[in-house]
Amino acid sequence: MRRTRTTAAAAITALTMAGLAAPAAPGAAAATAPAPAHRLTPPPKTPTQVGYGGAVTSVDADASRIGLNVLKHGGNATDAAIATAAALGVTEPYSTGIGGGGYFVHYDAGTGKVRTIDGRETAPAAMPHDAFIDPDTGQPYPFTPERVTSGVSVGVPGTLATWQRALDRWGTRSLGRSLAPAARLARHGFVVDQTFHDQTVQNKVRFKAFRSTKRLYWKHGHAPRVGTRFHNPDLAATYDLIGRRGPDALYRGAVAHEIARTVRNPPTTKQTDLPVPPGFMTARDLRDYHAIDRSPTHSDYRGYDVYGMAPSSSGGATVGEALDILEQYDLSSMDDAAALHHYIEASALAFADRNAYDGDPAYVHVPLKDLLSDKFAAERACQIDPNQAMPKPTAPGDVTSYDGQCGSGAAGTTRPATDTENVETSNLTVSDKWGNVVEYTLTIEQTGGSGIVLPGGGSCSTTS
Repeated sequence: MRRTRTTAAAAITALTMAGLAAPAAPGAAAATAPAPAHRLTPPPKTPTQVGYGGAVTSVDADASRIGLNVLKHGGNATDAAIATAAALGVTEPYSTGIGGGGYFVHYDAGTGKVRTIDGRETAPAAMPHDAFIDPDTGQPYPFTPERVTSGVSVGVPGTLATWQRALDRWGTRSLGRSLAPAARLARHGFVVDQTFHDQTVQNKVRFKAFRSTKRLYWKHGHAPRVGTRFHNPDLAATYDLIGRRGPDALYRGAVAHEIARTVRNPPTTKQTDLPVPPGFMTARDLRDYHAIDRSPTHSDYRGYDVYGMAPSSSGGATVGEALDILEQYDLSSMDDAAALHHYIEASALAFADRNAYDGDPAYVHVPLKDLLSDKFAAERACQIDPNQAMPKPTAPGDVTSYDGQCGSGAAGTTRPATDTENVETSNLTVSDKWGNVVEYTLTIEQTGGSGIVLPGGGSCSTTS
């Protein structure tokens, strides 16, 4: 039976395995280099560059540079996207990494087709359905820190399987060649910026709860200082190992067993007061993982075809529904304030339906056709008052009874707002000179994830 895929709202976590190649350097711990006599300057984040032959956007200048270099040397959008993503695993380890998961959307300029890969993490087979429920109260545990900082929150990672599947379908380079620039970046180091430093400090209590994480991110008793160079030789060795052996380096054999042992017996420090319950992952969970080819969602907006990621992602359905709702209005006739008001209200309605109906299609029925129906959108648009905002969170619509007319569909019950998601997901977009486009969202969800670094490894775990 397929494992349950996590959604953005779930507390299932992925372990960012940045140090899987520890055997190559038995005693080495990835670390921050001693502070140089003078501070280095992180590369500037310039939001716009003008050029030709393709484009790369990401949150990090080093990662974007690596992706652009792939394009300059004949690689296509998929090749550049994987190289960029691997580099983000080095410089943005609290948001991305090979222990996380994501959604890969590809547009083929030659055929005009859009295809997608679902590479989200999965729950271990042995994970009980009530793993996040407090037996004393019958209520969910608080997201932070009771269950995030734990082995329970670690899901089976999907990122590496996604990279290999994307390269097999659309790439022109091997996985090893795609990872090589990121391996060099990890080995030579990157300049610590304020964001990396601040995120490390914000996670001080969680990161110091694990011996391996403390050794990596709090070496010498402090967070990496802005302007110093952060080296991650174990992550470099991991990328090298994967380049030689392929995804089996993570999903099978000794590394898979080590991952499972770490999840089931987190390497906590004696000083931590955090509960850190053990997880449920086994080596078989890793061996059985596979990324899924999915058909994209499709809707239209004022003559444009809009494609997105289908469930288990909620992205395509939610964006599509919000646009369908906005299509009921003449936004061009509105001033900025009115147009933004309608945009926000349409988004709130779409997200209410997302929370009520989206999920893993292997286990729940997702009424995708209804959520992207113009009639359903027309009826949902009736909830928008042009003069005031509706109460939030708003109630979902009724996908079982609608006719596109105002006042005819009974709405569901308003649900309490929850704070289970985090802003620390990353996104990149690549286009190449042939017109192919990749849109890739990759995540660890919670900043720093579960906080667990694989012993001997080079990056902290992530939530998804």
